[in-house]
Amino acid sequence: MSTPAQYQHRLSLPRDHPLRAELAEEVHARPPDAFGSPFRASYLTLLSDSADRSTEWEQFCELLRRFGITPPERASNHFSTRIDRVHLRWERHTEFSRYTIVAPNEGDELFSVPAIAALPAEWLATLSGKIIVAAHAEFVRSLGTADSVSSGTQIDYEAVSARFFYGNNLVGATIAEGAGIALTDFRIAADGFSRFLVVDRNLTARQAGRTLQRLLEIETYRMLALLALPGARKLLPFLAHSEQQLSAITTALMHAREEDEANLFAQVTSLEAETESRSAGNHYRFSAAAVYYDLVRQRIRELREHRIAGLQTFHEFTARRLAPAMNTCRATAGRLESLSQRVARANELLSTRIDLSHERQNRALLETMNSRAEAQLRLQLTVEGLSVAAVTYYIVGLVGYAAKGLKSAGWALNPDVVVGISIPIVALLVAFGIRRIHRSVAAKPYA
Repeated sequence: MSTPAQYQHRLSLPRDHPLRAELAEEVHARPPDAFGSPFRASYLTLLSDSADRSTEWEQFCELLRRFGITPPERASNHFSTRIDRVHLRWERHTEFSRYTIVAPNEGDELFSVPAIAALPAEWLATLSGKIIVAAHAEFVRSLGTADSVSSGTQIDYEAVSARFFYGNNLVGATIAEGAGIALTDFRIAADGFSRFLVVDRNLTARQAGRTLQRLLEIETYRMLALLALPGARKLLPFLAHSEQQLSAITTALMHAREEDEANLFAQVTSLEAETESRSAGNHYRFSAAAVYYDLVRQRIRELREHRIAGLQTFHEFTARRLAPAMNTCRATAGRLESLSQRVARANELLSTRIDLSHERQNRALLETMNSRAEAQLRLQLTVEGLSVAAVTYYIVGLVGYAAKGLKSAGWALNPDVVVGISIPIVALLVAFGIRRIHRSVAAKPYA
């Protein structure tokens, strides 16, 4: 259907979100390539730090320049190209990068001439990162009767194992609703590479490319998921010891005296710090393992496999070999999280108990201060009475001197009588004045 003329130009709409184009292209990133059988592939997955991203890109650009290919101007997370008849693909992920090299099989013995041989050996030796997966894959139309491993449509899987997989137990199934057969032993061979063999019965080029990608990703994500297992095993003794230590602390807390609380608090705090340190150090690995495990199972479902008599399917192999390891990781992560929560509750309980002890101490201190204040008040009242007497004494003395002076000046006064009369008057006035001063001071707010 043709677009109406009035809609063939861009409408006047609000401006695009800055990430719109990038997000729209994300679902189309890293599409599987199309390869026609027979072909062979080599695959490398290298673990590396994010700080090595620029180094990896420079190494890949150096390889391109060696073959006369102009690298992209801007660094990218994935790039694919052809070098003569060899297809080269590089991808950068969160914690690993991977190289896929695909070359046509020109009649050579299976697994005899790996596709990676097309790349310079000295360049391969300089790659940054550490190999977590190295694999070779062979896609063939038929194993052929000359190989003594098949007769017509019947494949002798024991002979296939002996010839191409060193006699190891095979894992395999028909895939893509019977359009192909995928075989592997999930072992690292003497050359350092694991092997995948796919008999292409009726795969399209796109299906073959997707099958290659899925098989290699199953191996990649399987290994990345298993990275969490050594950490889980190392945590088990720590968890057992810490759980015993926490049990001892909580038992001691039931019968602890106030003088024991500081020591218990120090133990709980130390245990909580160590637990949080272990949790922080393993949280990412356990979380990543769960994600990678889900990806493994998803890629296996995408194979649409069916059982071959006498062989384990990919799903069965994963359920029997990978699932127990993932269950161990999941259980260990759960125990670590549970320990962290229980230590936090113990710390909170002990902190509450210490707070109550401090409150009791503060209440006792306040009661002591109140007693002292009452004693000071009584002392102050006593001092105030003495102060009234002292001030009255001095003022009455002054009155006596004044009366004597007036008598000498001719006034008909008896100084003793004047002093006697002034005593109660002065005492009352002094007491009243002191009381007003106290009230005035008490009425002022504290700064």
